[in-house]
Amino acid sequence: MEREIDYTIARRRMVREQLYARGITGRRLLHAFLRVPRHVFVDAAIGARAYEDCSLPIGYSQTISQPYTIAFMLESLDVHAQCRILEVGTGSGFQTAILSLVARDVFSIERVAQLSKKAEQTLTRIPTGRIRLKVGDGALGWSYYAPFDRIIVSAAMPEWPSVLLEQLVDGGTLIAPMAKEIECLMLFHKVADRVQTRRLSRCAFVPLLKGVE
Repeated sequence: MEREIDYTIARRRMVREQLYARGITGRRLLHAFLRVPRHVFVDAAIGARAYEDCSLPIGYSQTISQPYTIAFMLESLDVHAQCRILEVGTGSGFQTAILSLVARDVFSIERVAQLSKKAEQTLTRIPTGRIRLKVGDGALGWSYYAPFDRIIVSAAMPEWPSVLLEQLVDGGTLIAPMAKEIECLMLFHKVADRVQTRRLSRCAFVPLLKGVE
């Protein structure tokens, strides 16, 4: 019990100092970070570090992104309660859980089957919104449930996300790290089948790999 109380205190400090103090102001988003226990998505051996402002290993050469990076991406996406969201890269499932509390439906793809299974098991332990998980190649999206209002990519893409943009609604937005000469977060806004782009910030993500493991 004492350990859980310590985590609750750490979670509140994370939201106050790492998110709100750095400009994340969306009330529903901040509340979602307060509700989702980040420590259950990492190995118990590093649970005490779960609320630090850093990425952490989750196995299979993948990481759970730092809290601020996730919050910044979601606030930049302007997610609202009626959004249907495609997440490319389930990873630990932490971001998936956050998304499910601020959107209507979350469709999440992970190429590493073991990670997807572990994320599913973790997500059943906590209250979430509506989530569908799939093992597959995230670069191909999930055409069966398309189009999506928002798409978030959690790994660095080496090329223009043509397939994913085709699965956006008119007026939809996609955010992804793009790995060119300089890796940076890019926002793609689709209007009347034309795509407007905006560079947001420098970043560092694991690379987006194709295929399924």
